[in-house]
Amino acid sequence: MNMEPKDFRRNKAKFFLFVPLIIALVSTVVMLLWNTILPDLLGVKHITFWQSAGLLLLCKILFGGFGFSRNQGGAGMHLREKWMNRMGSEDKQKIREEWLKRCRQWKKEE
Repeated sequence: MNMEPKDFRRNKAKFFLFVPLIIALVSTVVMLLWNTILPDLLGVKHITFWQSAGLLLLCKILFGGFGFSRNQGGAGMHLREKWMNRMGSEDKQKIREEWLKRCRQWKKEE
């Protein structure tokens, strides 16, 4: 006897229907953009649908996502949160002084 609610089964069916559809749509868009822009601009070859899907997967592996998660932000958000909530004013002042020192040093080298 299946104890899953109807809504859960319906949502699961939508998920398994729409995710492949979205992946196919995005792969098609990548393929069309690549084949329209890059061969003339950079002299690269045209790619197939499956190559564009593989390129998307490679980007997912290398860069870690396409922003579908609600909790995006990575290290930048962590540092911002740390700066705003957990650092004391003395720590913030030390960081400001260090950056000013580095910027002045960089400006002198020019």
